[in-house]
Amino acid sequence: MTVLTELKVPNHLKQWVVDQNYSKYTAIDQGVWRYVMRQNHNFLKDVAHEKYTTGLTESGISINKIPKVEEMNECLRPFGWRAVTIDGFIPAVAFFSFQANGILPIASEIRKLKNILYTPAPDIIHEAAGHAPILCDPEYSTFVKLLSSIGAKAIATKEEHEVFEAARALSNLMETGIASDEEIKKAENLLTEKQSAVKTVSEAEQIARLYWWTVEFGMIGTTDNPKIFGAGLLSSVGESANSLTNKVKKLPFQLEHVIATSFDISKQQPHLFVCENFEQLTKEVLRFSETMAFKKGGTESLEKALKSEATATVEMSSGLQVTGTVTNIIKDEKDEAIFFKMEGPSTLSFENKTLSGHGKDRHFHGFSSPIGKLKSTNKQLEDFSAIDLIQHNIVIGERTTLLFESDVQVSGTVREIMKRDNKIILITLKEVTVTHNDKILFEPEWGEFDLAVGSTITSVFGGAADPENFFQTEDINQSVGQIGANKLEHNCLDTMYEWIRNIREKGQVTFEDEQELRRIENTLKVNFPKDWLLRLELVELLHTNSILHEVELQLRSQLDKLSMVDDNLSELINKGLKLLKS
Repeated sequence: MTVLTELKVPNHLKQWVVDQNYSKYTAIDQGVWRYVMRQNHNFLKDVAHEKYTTGLTESGISINKIPKVEEMNECLRPFGWRAVTIDGFIPAVAFFSFQANGILPIASEIRKLKNILYTPAPDIIHEAAGHAPILCDPEYSTFVKLLSSIGAKAIATKEEHEVFEAARALSNLMETGIASDEEIKKAENLLTEKQSAVKTVSEAEQIARLYWWTVEFGMIGTTDNPKIFGAGLLSSVGESANSLTNKVKKLPFQLEHVIATSFDISKQQPHLFVCENFEQLTKEVLRFSETMAFKKGGTESLEKALKSEATATVEMSSGLQVTGTVTNIIKDEKDEAIFFKMEGPSTLSFENKTLSGHGKDRHFHGFSSPIGKLKSTNKQLEDFSAIDLIQHNIVIGERTTLLFESDVQVSGTVREIMKRDNKIILITLKEVTVTHNDKILFEPEWGEFDLAVGSTITSVFGGAADPENFFQTEDINQSVGQIGANKLEHNCLDTMYEWIRNIREKGQVTFEDEQELRRIENTLKVNFPKDWLLRLELVELLHTNSILHEVELQLRSQLDKLSMVDDNLSELINKGLKLLKS
């Protein structure tokens, strides 16, 4: 794909990228975009962060039509960002990885008219109109990239991974509109079951809370006079207005309070956090990062990787990075890790680049290694000089026995000693036996043994050290997954939406147009008694051009009747009519 090549999207992220396929958006979709954007801009221009209004234009977003993400991509380049379209929900680590690389992932889908107030699934209104404008602020941009780079390294638990999959399935079911009540109920029950299985708050969940209460629902300024900058507020017709009322408590941003506060994506927020400025957020995120496994290392961090049952990277004090799925840890009497094992495809890297000959082909079934110093010396093995190696009989071609302080013993013939930056990072042995007390950890029949050199574990993080090579997928999803057949039908209602849009964009109404507008009003009355948005657009067109006053009155009467049916519908209609007076 030309766009992906120009963007240089990392290989491991390409699987989430889709073509926007702009022609699939119907005139009804365009109407939904225009309604939401007109409402939001009218309200937010005075209450959002100062970058919101100019940021819309700077990021290539129009109020009147769904943006083309290719055009947004070009507009965002001067601000250090790019943009791609993705297909709905993607894993948090992938989402963070996109943003850490300065790429804004934008869902290609748009909410249905019936979900105009809120959709549980990601859509282009939220991710383009919500996220993009404020990214044009350099201080905010710095914060988002920093938070995302940290988020991409966060380690989640197995249970949290399962919650994500269940939430994704439910969200997709609810937005498609074709699932039965039984199917939705089953998906809801599964999500509840998976959520109840989560017993601890992982660092990944804490990062998610930080992201939620800032990037998604953040406010800036003072608690008495806050301004909106969170994408969830900037893209919501109702919640942005509600957020500034006394119904929603405004709390000063305090890191410990934020990461301790959970959230519910299906409900409006009962409270919001207000930061002083974006520099405060950057400072606090850096402070939080010091508590994470990728900064702390050690046994505690290794255990986080074990509980995640997902791809993680263990970095040794020599600088060697081991990527795979941690499945076992052996500890000493002080409860400190002395040996770890990974199962499944694993790789060895240095400075985030896979070592030649140590990709998944060599370590297809896994990897294991002791941790710590040798018993015979206080010097760390990675710091051994040539003389030290000879004194300890670590010589290529010679048989040796390495006894660690932990009583892990490695016996075999040295085949290779690998160094990087004057440190020994790897010793490869053949005809090897590895034991701990009376337990055999590695046998000669299993092949060569690569000893990961490192007296301590300095870092553990989620994902791969070299994701480009570890996740070697070139598969690019060309489908637009959630756009259903109902959106592809160019039906009568959609044709009328398109007529109204074309007349509005033309800027003048001819006699022939007036006759067509009369026919549209009659067709609405007979065949589409419940469609409120097209009636609203028709009223706007007639009112703006001061034509067909009697038709406008009929339409207003129809809208009044629709308003009596449902409170939410009444609010949508009244807000739309209010714009005609402003």
